[in-house]
Amino acid sequence: MPLALLALAVGAFGIGTTEFVMMGLLPDVADDLHLSIPAAGHLVSAYALGVVIGAPLLAAVTARMSRRTVLIALMALFVAGNALSAFAPGNGSLLAARFLSGLPHGAFFGVGAVVATGMVSPERKARSVSLMFLGLTVANIAGVPVATLVGQHLGWRATFLGVSLIGLAAIASLALLIPRDRAHAAASAGLRGELAALRSLPVWLALGTTVAGFGALFAAYSYVTPMLTDAAGYAESNVTLLLALFGVGATAGNLLGGRLADHALRGTLFGGLASLGLVLLLFPVLMRAEWSAALAVALLGMAAFVTGSPLQLMVMEKAAAAPSLASSANQAAFNLANAGGAWIGGLALAAGFGTTSPALAGAALAVLGLGVAGVAYAVDRRRATPSAGRVVTSRVPGESGALHH
Repeated sequence: MPLALLALAVGAFGIGTTEFVMMGLLPDVADDLHLSIPAAGHLVSAYALGVVIGAPLLAAVTARMSRRTVLIALMALFVAGNALSAFAPGNGSLLAARFLSGLPHGAFFGVGAVVATGMVSPERKARSVSLMFLGLTVANIAGVPVATLVGQHLGWRATFLGVSLIGLAAIASLALLIPRDRAHAAASAGLRGELAALRSLPVWLALGTTVAGFGALFAAYSYVTPMLTDAAGYAESNVTLLLALFGVGATAGNLLGGRLADHALRGTLFGGLASLGLVLLLFPVLMRAEWSAALAVALLGMAAFVTGSPLQLMVMEKAAAAPSLASSANQAAFNLANAGGAWIGGLALAAGFGTTSPALAGAALAVLGLGVAGVAYAVDRRRATPSAGRVVTSRVPGESGALHH
């Protein structure tokens, strides 16, 4: 695999760290800025809002630019957002800085996925995407715990300064390792042309699969701490270590999914969603003992992230006329899944169905994701059928006769 993928992984590591570290620093930030915990929680939402808005918008307006230049510029915006977070004098300015930090997130992964797949042979595309995502999953193992400890001992502002340094290292890596490319003069005409490439049912079905599939993950993961303490009996001091197990599982699943998807993209997606649904369905049983609860957390990460690379690649394939925009839109879909899954899991808790009920709600979402993926498969099969003497021959890796857009 090209060494340039390391530069993308470094950027993904920084982004993954800043996205999730705020959850561990909420008490420190709330205390320092004299906020309630719910009010401080808006800092998480501000980042997610930045991702949802910035992902398709930045990808569209930079479509004609050199992708190497775009990646460096996005990471510079990331550095600026985190530096401003470190020096924010109050809650309002910190909210704005967190929103700014989230803007480049989706576009970086979207454009990065296009760059990654362009550097390898067709049969290794999914693996190249998984190697970029490796930075994100490793952030959950090392980046977030270390950054949280730094914030707890040196102050939360030091954490964001540290993340800014990671961003600077990513810029240096991108400048050194990513091959120079030309501006895309032949790109679609402006924002309207880029958006037109998304007017496709298969694209929206792929995005819908992402929302449902990863909504299943976040329905359970958002409430995994009370599951581990109230149901499995762990002390709160052990939760950080157990969440690192989730990162280990996610890393293994991400690498496995990339390798399998290069051989059978659709089969890997179906298998991953089915596995995720099964793991979530078993959560109430697995949370009855400490050893099985630890296993459940690791399996949750593995099953969910097996689908990461296949979903990213499928969306790109379905919108071949605007792969950067489609890939970035998929990142926005991930964040919608985060918010929607947490909301649905919270409804199960509020209804009094028990501590592990969010996992069962997640299992239902995984089944929904399987259903949407099944409809997408049926649509592809129908469009690939000979019509009026013409056969559609575009292909998705690992399949025959599937339609691309």
